[in-house]
Amino acid sequence: MSIRLTDNAAERVKTFLQKEQGMALRLGVRKTGCSGWAYEVSIASELGGDDELFEDKGVKIVIDRDSLPYLTGSSIDFITSGLNRTFQFDNPNATDE
Repeated sequence: MSIRLTDNAAERVKTFLQKEQGMALRLGVRKTGCSGWAYEVSIASELGGDDELFEDKGVKIVIDRDSLPYLTGSSIDFITSGLNRTFQFDNPNATDE
C-alpha cells in the first residue's frame, strides 16, 4: 500500500498537524449520490480499531480499512491557484471524475 505526498502537500499537512495538535492526516472516501465517491481529508487525533497507519515525508497518514482499496497508489498534492487552495488527488483507482 502506498500513499505519496508531494513536498507541498507534506509541508501543508505538517502545518495543519502542528496548529491542530493532531497526530496524523486522516484520508478516506465516502459514497455520494448514485454513483460517486468523495475524498475525505481531516486531522486524526487518535487511531481507530479499523485504521491503518502509514508514513511519507515525515507525515503520518491514517486510512480506515474500507477506504484502503480506493486510495492505494494515490499521490496527493497541495495546489494554490489564485485564492483557491486545495488538496488534489492523483488516484490510479479512479475510473471517472
